[in-house]
Amino acid sequence: MAWINLIIAGILEIAWAISLKYTDGFSKLWPSLSTVAGMIASFYFLAQALKVIPVGTGYAVWTGIGAAGTAILGIILFAESAAPARLACVGLIVAGIIGLKLTS
Repeated sequence: MAWINLIIAGILEIAWAISLKYTDGFSKLWPSLSTVAGMIASFYFLAQALKVIPVGTGYAVWTGIGAAGTAILGIILFAESAAPARLACVGLIVAGIIGLKLTS
């Protein structure tokens, strides 16, 4: 269950990071509320996961899911660069997440 909580926390991190783009510097109410709610929920699930998973592993996986997912959605939603080197770097993050899961 701890790893499921960690995955949920990572997905919620992606959600709040993407919604942060829509806040326009926290000047728009609903995107701002969505961002803050996503942050709180993400931290809650991370905290639950860290009851079992070592903090170094949990934090690295959480930020890795968030970074990779946000980069991918940035490409899809905001026409950010999909250069091969950028995609390779995202692949390295995913490889690191898998490696941490396999060694924990």
